[in-house]
Amino acid sequence: MLGNRHRWAVLQVGLALLVGCGNEDVDVAPECLEGPATVRAALAEAPDDVRLGGRVAISDCFQAAAAPADVQNVGSTLVDAAEDLKREVRRAPHSEAAVQLGYLIGAVHRGAGTDVGIHYEARRRVEQELTGVRTDTEEFKRGLAAGERNG
Repeated sequence: MLGNRHRWAVLQVGLALLVGCGNEDVDVAPECLEGPATVRAALAEAPDDVRLGGRVAISDCFQAAAAPADVQNVGSTLVDAAEDLKREVRRAPHSEAAVQLGYLIGAVHRGAGTDVGIHYEARRRVEQELTGVRTDTEEFKRGLAAGERNG
């Protein structure tokens, strides 16, 4: 029979395995996979609450136990939306597109919230779209803060 100390150690190892592996049974909301047009349409509400399909926060697209393929698809969708916004923001740094791009970046920070793994890779790819974009404008900062808070 195991003593209390051994039971605790076995429990800790079991919990670590459950948390570390994920079950890949968690489904990403379908709105997260509908494409960049859905993301862009929802971002029209920024800096107010942005909801994909009227119900899903962008940050909620990053489910901890989701299948890696779903996370990659979410990342690809968000990169495409960021790329579209980047072109607009380069032409007009003080535009609504700057608010929307800031919001998107903030929401990705909120959702991915990690420095390793597949969520980090999605975050890194979205952030690469900031190259050549002015992130010091009031519009971008306002969107970024709102996305980090509510995204």
